Amino acid sequence: MFILKKKPLIMGILNITDDSFSDGGKFLKLNKAIKHAHKMVEAGADIIDIGGESSRPFSKRITEEEEIKRVLPVISALVKENFPLPISIDTSKVAVAKRALDEGVNIINDITALKDKEMAKIVASYDVYIVLMHMLGDPTNMQLSPSYSDVVKEIKEFLSERIEFALQNKIKKDKIIIDPGIGFGKNREHNFSILKGIKEFKKLECPILLGCSKKTFIRECLGDGKAIDVLLPEVELGSQIVNFYCALQGADIIRVHNVENSKNTLKFFDKLA
Repeated sequence: MFILKKKPLIMGILNITDDSFSDGGKFLKLNKAIKHAHKMVEAGADIIDIGGESSRPFSKRITEEEEIKRVLPVISALVKENFPLPISIDTSKVAVAKRALDEGVNIINDITALKDKEMAKIVASYDVYIVLMHMLGDPTNMQLSPSYSDVVKEIKEFLSERIEFALQNKIKKDKIIIDPGIGFGKNREHNFSILKGIKEFKKLECPILLGCSKKTFIRECLGDGKAIDVLLPEVELGSQIVNFYCALQGADIIRVHNVENSKNTLKFFDKLA
């Protein structure tokens, strides 16, 4: 479906939500969502990741019915027009995943790493890609007091166990993608430790997805400990610096808000790596 290269693939974010930290509410209307999807294609995206429920810290959970209502019209419209890129659905709800798969989605991006065993069965039966992400707790409590003895070691062990679980449930190894979960139950120093430890995660022999775009640890770094406004231009610059570092360390997929800037960042990676 997609071919991994030396240069990371770009996964463009399409949030059909009202409360996402960077672009909540911008693409709730179908025509705006479709237009943004095409804008990301033109900018050079390799994958589009569609989500209907915000997973930012302290975000509220929504029902599966509401999530389906948000994402399904967008997915259906894109598939019917023969959208040129693989489509990922960012969900941990089995009913949402199944409806999206029936429409033609290619990837399940599950922030709970198959916590629901039924999700594993569905992924195996549809023979699609699965992103297994590490998260400490859940979005309602993950940032209260995240603590680790050795953050890289513990996340690596978790991902190794989830890979084994996926394999035991007949998901093929070449369909598994791992995500250390930057910002999901981690403080600023945890996140930087994860970035420095990317090569450790490579030892798990699965493609690595990293989503750092505009996250709090970047904004805190720029604000000397206090998170600056997500809309400030220096936050986008900081995101691209981190994306470049991820590429140098061997990330296979970077999940981003600004596809055009990310594509330009990776042009330098081509020349300097």
